[in-house]
Amino acid sequence: MGQALLNCGQGILSLSLPFLNRGRGFLDPRSRVPELWKPERQRGRLVHMHERAGTPATESDLIDVEALVRAYYEQQPDAAVPEQRVVFGTSGHRGSSFTTSFNEHHILAITQAVVDYRTAQGIAGPLFIGADTHGLSAPALTTALDVLVGNGVRALSDEFEDFVPTPALSHAILKWNNDPARRAQGEADGIIITPSHNPPQDGGIKYNPPHGGPADSDATSWIANRANELIASGLHEVNQAEPSGVDTYDFRGEYVADLENIIDFDAIRRAKIRIGADPLGGASVHYWDAIRDRYDLDLTVVNELVDPAWSFMTLDWDGKIRMDPSSPQAMASVLTRAGDYDILTGNDADADRHGIVTPDGGLMNPNHFLAVAIEYLFGHRGGWRKDAAVGKTLVSSSMVDRVAHHLRRRLWEVPVGFKWFVPGLLDGSVGFGGEESAGASFLRFDGTVWTTDKDGILLCLLASEIRAVTGRSPSELYGELVERFGDPAYERTDAVATPAQKAALGKLTADEIGATELAGEPITAKLSHAPGNDAAIGGVKVQTADAWFAARPSGTEDVYKIYAESFKGPEHLAKVQAEAKVVVGQALSGSRST
Repeated sequence: MGQALLNCGQGILSLSLPFLNRGRGFLDPRSRVPELWKPERQRGRLVHMHERAGTPATESDLIDVEALVRAYYEQQPDAAVPEQRVVFGTSGHRGSSFTTSFNEHHILAITQAVVDYRTAQGIAGPLFIGADTHGLSAPALTTALDVLVGNGVRALSDEFEDFVPTPALSHAILKWNNDPARRAQGEADGIIITPSHNPPQDGGIKYNPPHGGPADSDATSWIANRANELIASGLHEVNQAEPSGVDTYDFRGEYVADLENIIDFDAIRRAKIRIGADPLGGASVHYWDAIRDRYDLDLTVVNELVDPAWSFMTLDWDGKIRMDPSSPQAMASVLTRAGDYDILTGNDADADRHGIVTPDGGLMNPNHFLAVAIEYLFGHRGGWRKDAAVGKTLVSSSMVDRVAHHLRRRLWEVPVGFKWFVPGLLDGSVGFGGEESAGASFLRFDGTVWTTDKDGILLCLLASEIRAVTGRSPSELYGELVERFGDPAYERTDAVATPAQKAALGKLTADEIGATELAGEPITAKLSHAPGNDAAIGGVKVQTADAWFAARPSGTEDVYKIYAESFKGPEHLAKVQAEAKVVVGQALSGSRST
């Protein structure tokens, strides 16, 4: 592994960490201060905007990467302390070495637990493994490889010691398992080391089983429990060995070469679409160059810098550095280039999320782009099954519902979490699966699976295809949807809740909601299970003809989240939100709303 230079805001530090920077230098965040509009809403969420939101990070905002890595090795978690235990959320285990929630002992235990799990499941093929650009990802990758090799697992890491986007890992797993000759050697699975768009001090690790997508709760619970047992027992059952001679895989080459089977590059070339791509310092940084060269596109990587302190970022809505491509504040420097390209895009650190910027509309709301993508794809993918459904999470915009109805396609509505889309994407019964948090994937031209995890690179390329084929920007196309189906007002707010109330909300049933009206409209549906797969949603959703709200407990704070939308405008939305708190409050207190 080569030397890497890290800009920590305290000079340039030389550390022996793989995959970082690759000699491209760093951007002085003070060299360009964009004029910034500061909205009160962040991706449809009402927030208290930090006074410096959208402004360039300064030295005082940056983490000490050397100290972060030192803490990874020096601090040891106590499994008896809840905050230091392994906990798998919807996207794996996340934490920071500074808070003793993501340290070497965690990765040793989690990787051994994954080995034990795959052994119990009879998974005998290779394990694909990759990491993103966070400062903790490189040391965690080294730790994980030690354990995999120590257990005799054939680990496949990147051939060029490059970063690996989450969709490239999912693609690799599926490519292996869909090849009969390779599958005969044993099914493959994978580990991706990333906390996604989280701040620079965070680390994350996620397990993807042979279906290529996020592991379900049965698997993650087993892995987390086993990992905590290993930590509590002093890691005596963890096997380690020096990872010499680890096998490799060309994640980038295989992924990029296969894109021609899902994106119409000929149309993009013919239309001479000018594309700008900003990886936001993430794992897609070298993929965009490869895509440009292979498909001869007018594509510019507007920022090739990789810095684990993310010194070139602008601060997100809460004043933190966060690589969220759907945030106007995090994307502020990108937005200054909006007029230079027909389509300008952003990705988060592991490239599973997308941000779409158009010259006429700026940064698109993720809900808006999902609706446009769905209408376009189901009208331009003749090789898909005629009964292929439109997949969405319950908290995504009902504009998707109206588009699906217009297309005469079945709407497949599932709980929050991309794992729910996996079965439908695998067998082609779901053509598109998308989340309101800017994550989605869809099928190849022939209707077969592409990835079963979110693919931000793919959705960014789709925006260029849409622009090329229709002659209109995705923003223009969303305006046409509004003219046909109405203009929804969408927002997420938080309400204070005790741990006991959160637990009760997670178990609330539709029968416990006694209301018959919401904001002056008859209630048409009360849901505690998703209509698409009858899985519990961990809360409730209440619908009328023109509005809805969903309430779910937060996994990290003493609040519950209220997602709400109205096709009758912001004033009606406010009534929906106010009544939602009353309805939920009365249900939690044991009384029935009337």
